[in-house]
Amino acid sequence: MDTVSPGERSRIMARVRSHATAPEKIVRKLVYSMGYRYRLNRRDLPGCPDLTITSRRKVIFVHGCFWHQHSCTRGARVPSSRVEYWGPKLARNRQRDAVNLRRLKNLGWSPVVIWECELKHPGRVEKKLRTRLASRPQ
Repeated sequence: MDTVSPGERSRIMARVRSHATAPEKIVRKLVYSMGYRYRLNRRDLPGCPDLTITSRRKVIFVHGCFWHQHSCTRGARVPSSRVEYWGPKLARNRQRDAVNLRRLKNLGWSPVVIWECELKHPGRVEKKLRTRLASRPQ
């Protein structure tokens, strides 16, 4: 295993984006092509959803499998270094996600989570979005 110096690791981690990621841009393009208009990263909503479709009270999160610990192979990876740091951090991410989804539902929003690995099959993602975004709020 190659080890990376602390300075190099810092440079690598500084380049990890939280907004406007490649998977998020794919979902944006797909949602827009389906005729939906949205707002980005509304900070006044729990979890700061990636896309918000206000007219339908829908929010979309585009989650990276590793960072949000999806059940796929990429999400199941555990860093081999600094396990005492990464284990709790990734667990907190999952816990925070669950709390934010619950809070959004309590506020009358309907959340949709798109996982990074799902984007390997854009047709399935489009079908999922069409189904979840079709219903109007009560």
